[in-house]
Amino acid sequence: MGQTTGPARLVPPGRIIARELEARGWQQRDLAEIMGRPEQAISEIINDKKQITPETARELASAFGTSVDLWMNLEASYRLHLAQRKAEEEMIRRRARLYTVAPYGELVSRGWIEDRENLDEQEQELCRFLGVSSLDEQPCLALAARHSAHGEPERLALIAWAKRVEYLARRQSVGPFSADRLQEAISDLLNLAAEPEHVRSVPDRLLHAGVHLAIVPHLRQTYLDGAAFYVDDRPVVALTLRYDRLDNFWFTLLHELAHIVLGHQGIYLDRLDDGRVMTDEERQADQQAQDWLIDRQEHDRFVRRGAYTSAAIRQFAHQRRRHPAIVVGRLQHDGLLSYKRFPNLRVRVREHLDPWIDRANGRALT
Repeated sequence: MGQTTGPARLVPPGRIIARELEARGWQQRDLAEIMGRPEQAISEIINDKKQITPETARELASAFGTSVDLWMNLEASYRLHLAQRKAEEEMIRRRARLYTVAPYGELVSRGWIEDRENLDEQEQELCRFLGVSSLDEQPCLALAARHSAHGEPERLALIAWAKRVEYLARRQSVGPFSADRLQEAISDLLNLAAEPEHVRSVPDRLLHAGVHLAIVPHLRQTYLDGAAFYVDDRPVVALTLRYDRLDNFWFTLLHELAHIVLGHQGIYLDRLDDGRVMTDEERQADQQAQDWLIDRQEHDRFVRRGAYTSAAIRQFAHQRRRHPAIVVGRLQHDGLLSYKRFPNLRVRVREHLDPWIDRANGRALT
């Protein structure tokens, strides 16, 4: 019997025994008779259900004319291989766990967590981000996410996104908060709705009014526009800028602020285009945001006239001290105007808010 069938090939010792029996034309019962063992014991050794002990190694060496060390080395190498394979499988299971409890790869690519080389440190890094002591623990964030027309939002991705918002909010300094101060701030904010570049002032004004604001792009498969919740009893408004449009920015911002003004409790993760499941509180927030942007009676009078020309829209927007994109967006949302109409009146907003995107304080770039 050549040494090429030894430990280097990691062949189970039982398979070597089976080959030796076949080469000699023996049956298992023959080897059992030779070694003075029950046939069941020989079967268990051949099927790797029983390890080769030093005594068994001596008996096999005598039966096959080999050395005792051969069988001991075969057994030792095979058991070491099994132990290493089990350890590797455990490492794979733990690495898979990272991606099971959160969108780990996306969190790393965004720089939200550091991708360390050591698996223990990777787990600790993810636990720190999620605010848990172990990956078996559920993050302290009660989400009430709604279905999306584009796909079921991933709950774990929603939690990770909200944790990033919470992280940024905790690093912001805000002024004292009260309902009256927020109402005054909203009136002040609406004065900025006539020009796209004025949105640059929105974050600072909200922070001054005691409201945290975080702009965090949504994670894959979450389809979020915005959110409203509380951190340490302070209101937090979060925007994703999923649609880079001025009208969407203002409606989403005011919708989330409406949740706070109307006293809605809990966590609101909002996808504000068609297809969402509407609750009474979502309807109230929608209506309040619309009324803040364009007075309901004035909007209804404009709609009744049906004069949806560029000139009429611009004039109505100017009278309301709103950008025409906001009027167009409202008409399109209500199905009164095709989304293909007036592309020249639709403007982008991201460029004006870039210093605040995924940062606690936009002034850190200046």
